[in-house]
Amino acid sequence: MSIQLKRIYESANKNDGIRVLVDRIWPRGVSKDKAKLDYWLKGIGPSTKLRKDFNHDPEKFADFKEKYKQELKNGEQKEQLNQLKDIVKSNSKVTLLYGAKDEQHNQAVILKELLEK
Repeated sequence: MSIQLKRIYESANKNDGIRVLVDRIWPRGVSKDKAKLDYWLKGIGPSTKLRKDFNHDPEKFADFKEKYKQELKNGEQKEQLNQLKDIVKSNSKVTLLYGAKDEQHNQAVILKELLEK
């Protein structure tokens, strides 16, 4: 099993394997054709309130991470997290796609960490 992270704005390539967008909101300026997605699990993204509270502030990331993990465990995201786990189990290579500019402080980083446990 190989899970990699990639901004959706980077070009797709054959080494990506299965491409899964894990953002609740479609990324600006990316056509569905250019995205070359296999799955869009928009329900797995953080709630609107949590996303707005975090506001991509690295200093708030630890708090965001804990609250997002709780949403994944108990919230509406749980079902799509299980779907993502099935995708990862069924495929040797999966790329989690996200739109955030910050490559270290986003929900895809947290999802990858959870999936690799």
